[in-house]
Amino acid sequence: MTSPPPPSPDIIEAAAARLQALERQIAGAVLGQGQVIRELIAAAAAAGHVLLEGLPGVGKTLLVRAMAKAVGGHYARIQFTPDLMPGDVTGHAVFDLRSEQFHIRRGPIFCNILLGDEINRAPAKTQSAMLEAMQEQQVTIEGEALALEPPFLVLATQNPIEHEGTYPLPRAQLDRFLIKSVMGYPDGAEESAIVRQITAGAVGDRLDLSRVQPIMGPDDLLAIQTAAAALTVDDSVLDYAVRLVRATRDWPGIEHGAGPRAGIALIRAARGHALLAGNGYVIPDDVKRVAAAVLRHRIKPTADVEIEGFDPDQLLAGLLADVPAPRV
Repeated sequence: MTSPPPPSPDIIEAAAARLQALERQIAGAVLGQGQVIRELIAAAAAAGHVLLEGLPGVGKTLLVRAMAKAVGGHYARIQFTPDLMPGDVTGHAVFDLRSEQFHIRRGPIFCNILLGDEINRAPAKTQSAMLEAMQEQQVTIEGEALALEPPFLVLATQNPIEHEGTYPLPRAQLDRFLIKSVMGYPDGAEESAIVRQITAGAVGDRLDLSRVQPIMGPDDLLAIQTAAAALTVDDSVLDYAVRLVRATRDWPGIEHGAGPRAGIALIRAARGHALLAGNGYVIPDDVKRVAAAVLRHRIKPTADVEIEGFDPDQLLAGLLADVPAPRV
């Protein structure tokens, strides 16, 4: 299989300008989450699904809604609950008494950007309804496969799994998320700016998206994804990504390492990061900067390490420092 020709400098410049404008639009509404915003945009450029984890109130839903407004297209939201059924996600067949035939009623998953809010509050049966859509870009209803219109992105939020009423997501589903971003608390100055912005003459605490302007459409995002997929990746950089993934499988403190899909995800996310920076090729630093987001949900620390209070990011930091990067 031959690789597509790399995009021209003009295409790279135009795509980077749109992605940087998207970053500014989102950052105007979501304060104090610069790293998470960049990870989200890199994943969108790579046509990858995103899992956002954080405590209630840090802006997960606001971030996704700001992204959806700035990109445009068909946006839908599913509030995941313990009683949510698979048909509530994908749709179902309805019998029409007049025609005496079944008709497909499409569910909210038929959209361009899907917000799966608190995705880990639904049981495994409902989570399985997401797998086909996330991997195959289609859903099957009553034996009929229905394609999802590209671009299709799942931007899911979840609370930490130790919270009451949450379920751990199946590892097979976690692996379908290109990245997992962790939203923490803002610092003091950023939190003051958030409170000032939200309370400046506003009634209640409704999410304010008035600062976000649409700057692209679905076709523009598809063009960006096409450009990102064609960015040049040197063999030494690809080998570096593979070595990082393989190192997780025998790293001290990691019980289960990442699978081969993690290497693919590293290169895809690194391409999105490189395009956001306006580069036509991927460098080792692009891989390093997306590594934690790509790998943190694909590894499982040992019980001893978890008891000692270490998290996946701390393990990955040591791994990244130890695995040598190529010089390109």
